[in-house]
Amino acid sequence: MADKIRIFDTTLRDGTQGEKVCFSADDKLRIADRLDQFGIDYIEGGWPGSNPKDMEFFERVKGRKFNHAKIVAFGSTRRAKNSPENDANLAAMLEADTPVVSIFGKSWLLHVLEALCIEPEENLDIISSSIKYLKDHDKEVIYDAEHFFDGYKHSPDYALKTLLAAEKAGADVLVLCDTNGGTLPTEVSEIVRKVRNTVSMPIGIHAHNDCELAVANSIIAVEAGCTHVQGTVNGYGERCGNANLCSVIPNLQKKQSFQCIPEKQIKNLVSVSRFVSEVANLNPDTRLPYVGRSAFAHKGGIHVSAVMKNEQTYEHISPESVGNQRRVLVSDLSGKSNVHYKTDELGIELEKYGHRVPEIVQKLKELESNGFQFEAAEASFELLVKKMTEPWNDFFSLEGFRVIIEKNADGEARSEATIRLNCNGSIEHSAAEGNGPVHALDLALRKALQQFYPEIAKVQLHDYKVRVLNEKDGTGAGVRVLIDSGENGESWSTVGVSQNILDASWQALSDSVNYYLLNFAKQKRANNNNTETKANIHVES
Repeated sequence: MADKIRIFDTTLRDGTQGEKVCFSADDKLRIADRLDQFGIDYIEGGWPGSNPKDMEFFERVKGRKFNHAKIVAFGSTRRAKNSPENDANLAAMLEADTPVVSIFGKSWLLHVLEALCIEPEENLDIISSSIKYLKDHDKEVIYDAEHFFDGYKHSPDYALKTLLAAEKAGADVLVLCDTNGGTLPTEVSEIVRKVRNTVSMPIGIHAHNDCELAVANSIIAVEAGCTHVQGTVNGYGERCGNANLCSVIPNLQKKQSFQCIPEKQIKNLVSVSRFVSEVANLNPDTRLPYVGRSAFAHKGGIHVSAVMKNEQTYEHISPESVGNQRRVLVSDLSGKSNVHYKTDELGIELEKYGHRVPEIVQKLKELESNGFQFEAAEASFELLVKKMTEPWNDFFSLEGFRVIIEKNADGEARSEATIRLNCNGSIEHSAAEGNGPVHALDLALRKALQQFYPEIAKVQLHDYKVRVLNEKDGTGAGVRVLIDSGENGESWSTVGVSQNILDASWQALSDSVNYYLLNFAKQKRANNNNTETKANIHVES
């Protein structure tokens, strides 16, 4: 049986100290439920008494049932001038009414002498009495030895004394914290082994990522004897973040003989990562190992050719095993293999147009040399291939558009777009006002098309990005516009490039609508065929 590693998630507390990371009490409850389903052992909810949101979370979580995880309240050891019974911080931790508390104390003499301004022996008593007080109230106590690695390197004997004081007071786990994130893996390994030979209680690791070593340090700490690992989803946290549990868990569970979460849950790793990103209102980091959209993306033609024959040639694990998927990118590095793989993935039958593949590859390279990128605009790529291989008629064609922007003396800005379209031989002329020029153009386009294609009212614009292509040209530089659109849970991305931002936006907007109408029309034909088939069956019966 695999050795069990206890996973302690601090996304809701340490993770929120990261820049741009903020959760409401509702957000915290949603994430806690998801982490519990995922199989996390401990969920640290925050510091009770420190702010209203954390107080609300602990109040609301009291009546909540968790199937696997234990909710943890966080706080510090008592203040030097207080007794445990009269310390507001310890009282708030008890009032949170969680089965587990996580309490941190000082391990580094620098902090004891210069931050707390107390004697080393008094610090040991603060640690011991605080833990004993919490244990006397029937709490499972996880002791975080703050700055332990720096403290050990400065004064190993004293750092170990702080752990022994916590152990003697009854702490259930002793967690070694690399609070400044500056310890190297070789140092972590050596120090953890010495601690392992000094204390008898289970030990854990809490690593920060200031040297981009938090995951490596967490893994090497487990190899050296830690059975408890703390971290956050996606590595959120103060400064450069915490150890990323989305990397720690699969590295320990899929690469080594450790069990972190139930095996059946590992395939939900990507969905958990993206769920937390969504609740945090942050774009998922596409380059994260295991869970990022680019983690199993292949771009070079030689790579793609090999992967098509055997995935192991350029993939260290199966992407599906963690809930991800393989992607092949099309770019100026693409060869025939990329195009074939991508068209197969999109359901485009390219076999009968095999003689057009070199032409498609050449066209892709020409477009990308002009600033187009299709890696994140697969809908535009699909339209490009279809236009080059199949009989094609656009659902509409542009006769012309005009956009007017006015700014009044009172500071208010106004944007209006007028557009003329040819739809099935009929010229349609419409106008609309919007928050900005692109918004106005989008509304005018929809208004002109709705009488011909009323279904486009369902389409929503999810994201709009502009990238300057050649910064040295200043305000005359070309731009690339990327638009993400969606309808009923489906999403697609399109791209446009021009020296005029409205022209680039129009290219991406028109591609988005054409792609939707193509797929909507396809679905409508399929539904009509099914209806006709059922009618025929009914008549025959």
